[in-house]
Amino acid sequence: MLNITNNQVDKKEAVEKYSAFAKAHKTKHFKYFNRFLLTFAIVGIVILFLPWTQNVNGNGYVTTLTPDQRPQTIQSPIPGRVEEWFVREGDYVQKGDTILRISEIKNEYQDPLLAERTRQQRDAKSNAVGSYRSKVTALENQLFALQNERDLKLEQAANKLEQAHLKVKSDSIDLVAATTNRDIAKRQLERTVTLQEEGLKSKVDVETKRLKFQETEAKLISQQNKLLASKNNVLNATIDISRTSATYAEKISKAQSDKFSASSAQFDTEAQVSKLNNASTNYELRSALLYVTAPQNGYINKAIKTGIGETFKEGEQLVGIMPSDYELAVETFVEPIDLPLIHKGEKIRVQFDGWPAIVFSGWPDASFGTFAGDVVAVETFISHNGKFRVLIAPDAQGEPWPQNVRVGSGAKTIALLNDVPIWYELWRRLNGFPPNYYIPDTTKTQQKTKK
Repeated sequence: MLNITNNQVDKKEAVEKYSAFAKAHKTKHFKYFNRFLLTFAIVGIVILFLPWTQNVNGNGYVTTLTPDQRPQTIQSPIPGRVEEWFVREGDYVQKGDTILRISEIKNEYQDPLLAERTRQQRDAKSNAVGSYRSKVTALENQLFALQNERDLKLEQAANKLEQAHLKVKSDSIDLVAATTNRDIAKRQLERTVTLQEEGLKSKVDVETKRLKFQETEAKLISQQNKLLASKNNVLNATIDISRTSATYAEKISKAQSDKFSASSAQFDTEAQVSKLNNASTNYELRSALLYVTAPQNGYINKAIKTGIGETFKEGEQLVGIMPSDYELAVETFVEPIDLPLIHKGEKIRVQFDGWPAIVFSGWPDASFGTFAGDVVAVETFISHNGKFRVLIAPDAQGEPWPQNVRVGSGAKTIALLNDVPIWYELWRRLNGFPPNYYIPDTTKTQQKTKK
């Protein structure tokens, strides 16, 4: 009763006989309810002080630990046409097994004997290189012979010049002697004429002396001619030396020019041989590319180019393959705000899609169906989805991951951070604060691992 009026019913009427009064004024259930509220409050306060493990959740998928173990597609480095398939989808292949055969579609490579004919051209050019080398050797020998012949000719011309100089000296001496004889004969003629005029000599003696004078005069003129001829020989010998030098210089220059031309042709042919050798090797390697082989052991997933006779360009995907030997890992993505909280070596709990699990994110020890993992790589550049990629490997000390998990399956991750009271976690979430920033102390863990 609220007693808000002066007309009180309980004073005029006996209300105890009504059942509603008994229910309204019954106090026994209040006692139990108050005990329940008190117990609940005590339990709630105790729970608020229980430890709670802060965590960072992420979604990702199952992948492999190393890039070479992940699913890949096989491409052809050359354009071609599908001719024959040797495998089916789902078949197991070993490294080097032939998957399909293709054929050339470019006209310049369709000759089946292209590599052999290129080798024949290379061999012919190699023989030409040998011929040019022989020609260069012959020209070198010719050049050496011309140089020796030039030296001998110049030496011979020098000897002739020396002989001409000596002949000039000899003729000069003879000219002086002839001049002296002429002067003596002239004086004798003059004395004989004088004595003949005085009557001491006969006319015959005068004529004899005159004849002798004329003979000496003739000898003098002859000796002068010889001297001039000797000087002319000196000039001719000098000219012969110049002519010999010029002639052999021309011959040697021509031989050197022929040698350089042969050397140039040899080098050019050697370059052509190198190109043909390179082309021959490329053709052989290209012919080996007509058979597409498995790069590693694995299973054929899907044939992308299927039809016989279907053409494709270089680099196009032909077939997908999944390696048979791989180590599982999980690739998850975290928000940029949580990236500073993720460190290499961080402990992670992983829940796989399709694998039953009961997860208590704050109490990882009480979670069932989750598996332990370690962070092995943290991406330093943001991904296309606006998050940062984190790679997780199985924890060697934890429970082994399920064998039936396949690459590409979905996974949820929980990164375990600091242990804080539950009241602090509730207060942090209500205020929108991020988890506590910390750097894990991995020194002790590393020391234990080393031991």
